[in-house]
Amino acid sequence: MTGTIKRGNIIVLTKTMRPKLGGGGLIGLEYILGLYNMQHMELAKELGLKKQNINLWIKGRQGIPKKYLPRLEKIFGISREYFPKELNEIEKLEIQKEKLKKELNPVIEKYDKQFMVKETNCIYKVPIYDKEEINRIGRKIEKAKLVSKFKQALDVVDDNPYMDTYRLITELLNKAQQEVVLHRTIEALAHYLEVLPDKINSDESQDEFESEIFEIFDDYNF
Repeated sequence: MTGTIKRGNIIVLTKTMRPKLGGGGLIGLEYILGLYNMQHMELAKELGLKKQNINLWIKGRQGIPKKYLPRLEKIFGISREYFPKELNEIEKLEIQKEKLKKELNPVIEKYDKQFMVKETNCIYKVPIYDKEEINRIGRKIEKAKLVSKFKQALDVVDDNPYMDTYRLITELLNKAQQEVVLHRTIEALAHYLEVLPDKINSDESQDEFESEIFEIFDDYNF
């Protein structure tokens, strides 16, 4: 692509950069190179290519040929799916986590069980490592996913009729997130509305709490 600039009375033709793939953000390869502090020339040598080839990939003027994706995956220890795509914040954190795992070689000390709400509700195991740096970034990923889901809930409709409810939820989380009654009530609602299976229960006292609160719900025909 070309453009023009004017210097005095002279118009000079110039080359303009193509936008990066996906609308202008960093593609995975560029982000990973920066994370590993690797120069384009170093990667070119690893792949048996010229530096210009890497530059073309980074600038989005040429896609990364599929045959190089397994090589990139092996060099960096990062899943090949990340290299050609524009990354979101969650994916960047996941890449950072994989880099740390490769560098620190952590040991899994135990597994925490977490409930995942999807088309089929299920329990999945979350590994807890002996390296707190990895656990910390894992928590960041989980928080980022929760924020993304909350935004999606807000954007269900353009003029959301439940904005006041969302405001109250955020205020409760800001000012009362340590209150046991808040967590018990949310868990009770999740059971009552069948978001959370009955078999998933925080403790025995929750059953007693829910039996009483459900009577109130039933009295009001909720």
